[in-house]
Amino acid sequence: MSTNQSLFMDFLILGLTDVPNTKILLFIALLLLYVLTLLGNTAIIVVIQLDNNLNTPMYFFLENLSFLDICYTSTTMPKMLEMLLVDHRALSFLACAVQMYFFVAFVGTECVLLGVMSYDRFLAICHPLRYTTFMSRKVFIGLAGMSWFCGFINSLVHSAFTFRLHFCRSNRISYYFCDIPPLLVLSCDDTSINETLLLTIGVFIGWTPFLYIILSYIYIIVTILKIRNITGRQKSFSTCISHLIVVILYYGSAIFSYVRPVSTYSMDKDKLISVLYSIVTPMLNPIIYTLKNQDVKKAIRRRMSLRKT
Repeated sequence: MSTNQSLFMDFLILGLTDVPNTKILLFIALLLLYVLTLLGNTAIIVVIQLDNNLNTPMYFFLENLSFLDICYTSTTMPKMLEMLLVDHRALSFLACAVQMYFFVAFVGTECVLLGVMSYDRFLAICHPLRYTTFMSRKVFIGLAGMSWFCGFINSLVHSAFTFRLHFCRSNRISYYFCDIPPLLVLSCDDTSINETLLLTIGVFIGWTPFLYIILSYIYIIVTILKIRNITGRQKSFSTCISHLIVVILYYGSAIFSYVRPVSTYSMDKDKLISVLYSIVTPMLNPIIYTLKNQDVKKAIRRRMSLRKT
């Protein structure tokens, strides 16, 4: 197949299911999850913007995280809902490339951002007296910017190497959106370079932040256990446990989806795993942060009380 043929080919997204009755139930469930994701993450952004008490690096990063969740669920969910409702599965080559680029960019950005958030918690708990020095406004804005830069550069590399391939085996993507693994399966070219890129860049974007987070939390837990004041200990745990829950859910599914050889891919199983980090986690983030974080709950109560007066 020539390059031109590949460029003008429409892909057919097979989606999560073909069973008519299941499609209706799945549409309702996914629509509810999407609405909750949009409302929950938007609410966090609004509360942080309006409440001066949340004008700290920790909540600046949380605001970035919520915006990311809105962005990358919105790259896949509208098309997924359309496929379930009207069974329109076709996606142009260009639309597929754009969808994959932004999805991978947002996922990569979140991987780095979660590592940055753990660094912030490490400084705040383990080095509280030097926290404001190490985490100045210039530093935390720079760290957030670095996260976005790494995510988008990572996606640019993967997108360029993925869409230089010829997709001559089939145009049927056994997945619910355009992603790197299902596209590599369709290629008749040698994908060894793509696999090497996934594994090597995955070490820096995925494994390095994840291992740093684990190491940071070992130090954080040791430090918290040394706190004699029970109230102070509980407050420290409440600000960290939410982040740790997100990390376990997110990295566990994301690393499994990307950082492994193509020969081990199983699209039917992989798309169920990817649902965790692409659909479930963005919806859970606002719930986890509001239920486990006393400062956010107090800020929400303040906003509600102001509306009543």
